[in-house]
Amino acid sequence: MNPLRFTDRHIVVTGAGTGIGRAIAQRLSSEGAALTLLARDRGRLEETAKTLAGPVQCLSCDIRDRNAVDDAFAQAAARLGAIHALIANAGIGGPNPPGPEDRFDDLVATNLVGTYSCIRAAQRHLAPGPATRHIVVTASVLARIAVPVYTGYSASKAGLLGLVRSLAAELAAQNVQVNAVCPGWVKTEMTWEGLDAMPGTREEAHERAMREVPLRRMSEPEEIAGTVAWLLSDDARGVTGQAIDQNNGAYMG
Repeated sequence: MNPLRFTDRHIVVTGAGTGIGRAIAQRLSSEGAALTLLARDRGRLEETAKTLAGPVQCLSCDIRDRNAVDDAFAQAAARLGAIHALIANAGIGGPNPPGPEDRFDDLVATNLVGTYSCIRAAQRHLAPGPATRHIVVTASVLARIAVPVYTGYSASKAGLLGLVRSLAAELAAQNVQVNAVCPGWVKTEMTWEGLDAMPGTREEAHERAMREVPLRRMSEPEEIAGTVAWLLSDDARGVTGQAIDQNNGAYMG
């Protein structure tokens, strides 16, 4: 394998300030990519940038604001050149119980509509062919399975899978591959916050959660990053419209 196989490629990673997004940025940078990191919290992006070896820029943007998204992607292309890949990872989690705390609209506006806005903005600044360009979306195992009180998160992530399939068909003629990854439990801040919201201690909640996972483990963010790197590589040529389930057996489709 070429250790610098993404040299001369400009890749945008949204939600790169923490967790899976940070691990993806680190993996792609280690393989030579020039990166634009995009999220609401610029401070966290800059912390990620400090861990990277190659060219990188940080842009603060709320993906719920379509005009701000358009401006951010235009800036990204102006500074680091046309875009070869988008890793649409930005999103929010958590439950949305019915009543005053129902966050359904915000979950869908961020995870589904915001991701769509990022994809369309990236599309306007894609590098010319004939080389393959890529879009990879972070979905979730909750796009596949039922969890009570997570209607907004589940609906938004399931919607992403439909979006990926449709875009894969739409953009195939332009040699753009569009795929999703569907992580299960991953060791991130979002995961620990979810466990802390469950009854009992964090350790007890973790033990209960792992009973439903055949491999009895959580993934590391770096494992998801490895799958994303594979999807961007020549080894995944011809893989498009797919949702890659990486959840230690929690869902077997």
